[in-house]
Amino acid sequence: MKQTLKSKIIFPVILEVPENERNLNGRKKVEALSARARFALEVSSIKSGVNLGCLAKNEDGAPVPFDGNFWSVTHKSEYVGGVIARMETGIDIEKIKPCSKALCNKIADPVEWALSDSDREILFFRFWTSKEAVLKAARTGISGLSVCRIEKILSDNSLIVNYNNKRWEIRHNFFNGHIASVVANGIDIEWTILKHSISGELSCKSHFTEPSEK
Repeated sequence: MKQTLKSKIIFPVILEVPENERNLNGRKKVEALSARARFALEVSSIKSGVNLGCLAKNEDGAPVPFDGNFWSVTHKSEYVGGVIARMETGIDIEKIKPCSKALCNKIADPVEWALSDSDREILFFRFWTSKEAVLKAARTGISGLSVCRIEKILSDNSLIVNYNNKRWEIRHNFFNGHIASVVANGIDIEWTILKHSISGELSCKSHFTEPSEK
């Protein structure tokens, strides 16, 4: 039976990684983070009213849609994320930290940097995670970075990326020194952050963002 999203809301879910898994190394850490990201995706699917079913990737490692539902995951040492939607979508998380001038110049050109005079460190990670999210949604990977451009900054929490002559609206969520970006394209976003308490239990915090004026 075909499963469809219950409303025109996208539910990206961010999950805190417990301390013992952050301290893992190599393949064990990758496997643990991947499992956590899949759990975040499962929570997103539950909120969306969709049964996950079989999750597969193509030969390039890009997620394959199922029953018209698109999905994306991301994982870093401290947080992972997952999202499911009825349109092409992508999600990316990064920890905000100092970055080199060379890396800044690689991620965006002078025209893109001129779009805002806000904090350059934060702007860098807005640009970086936005482009990553779009490339995931387009299922083309990092090879498309050079032609993925920031077109317009809508607000402190949203911007427009142009890739393959298509405009993609991105929504940001800032939390605990990190930024998460998700492809929204005019759809309402309800973010959920799941954190571990000292006892190991998960606590939930959600907030809602509406589409930005373009």
